[in-house]
Amino acid sequence: MRRLDEILHVLSGASSVVIAVHANADGDAAGSEIALAAFLRERGTQAWIVTPTPFPESYAFLLPDPGWVLPAKSAEEAERCRHADLAVVLDTAEIPRIGRVKGLVRRLPKVVIDHHPPGGRPIDGLVLRDTSACATGVLVFELIDRAGGPWTDVMARALYVAVLTDTGGFRFSNTNPECFRVAARLVQLGADPEALHRAVYGRFHRRRFALLREALATLTVHGGGRIAWMTVPKEAYDALGASLEDLEGFVDVPRDVAGVEVAMLFRTTADGRIKVSFRSLAPWDVNAVAVALGGGGHERAAAAVVAGPLEDAIDRVVRFVEEEF
Repeated sequence: MRRLDEILHVLSGASSVVIAVHANADGDAAGSEIALAAFLRERGTQAWIVTPTPFPESYAFLLPDPGWVLPAKSAEEAERCRHADLAVVLDTAEIPRIGRVKGLVRRLPKVVIDHHPPGGRPIDGLVLRDTSACATGVLVFELIDRAGGPWTDVMARALYVAVLTDTGGFRFSNTNPECFRVAARLVQLGADPEALHRAVYGRFHRRRFALLREALATLTVHGGGRIAWMTVPKEAYDALGASLEDLEGFVDVPRDVAGVEVAMLFRTTADGRIKVSFRSLAPWDVNAVAVALGGGGHERAAAAVVAGPLEDAIDRVVRFVEEEF
């Protein structure tokens, strides 16, 4: 509570704030930054969202005004950041994860709100970290609630999506009593569970399913049935004009195979490296594996980027997972 009060005091002293999250924002990151921007604007503070990668199209429905997101690499973005009093970084506390934004906010004092375990290159500033929180959205909820609001439908909907997505629809191991308490309060404040679930999980483009069909052909179960992985064929990804948002939930497919305890999804990035997403069941800590490979995340959900080519990366990572577990 003391740290929440400290952050509220700092926010109260700022007339202009820029809000950033990690690259390739997920629902927790996008929902948290929209809710915080809405809260600050209700209090008369100028609040703008800066993005290391394009704002995710799948969560744009939460934005009351697309103009809240500053155009990347524009004169307006540079100007707003130059004259801001404060930068707030959400859902990550690591310098590499905010990409090009680190240059935009380098001179600004910073507030960091995150629920991930600490990494090796922390962002300096006033930090609120709670790894027991199911989502950063819960911490933003606590901040707004500590301030006594004001609450709006925009905040309630955005934070509900943050919690919904980072718990995998309230089914992952990070789903705890506090998560349901916050979700219930957000419903009271105007979040519609059916409409928001449909908006998040019921509007996938047909190319996603075409790509999933190709990826399913690569599904491999190994290690006596306890380890499984799937790859995203780059040729199909490019031919379909797919985006990272089309990959939402792909890594859960190998994890859902009976008997599998550690699952991985491999994909080739634009620069030829290999992104590996990890998921696990208790007690396996895939964050430890990801950190050892230069990445990070949570105990049950993490990621890393390793050198290619793809087949070599799969062989190295699978052998490493077998050795660790």
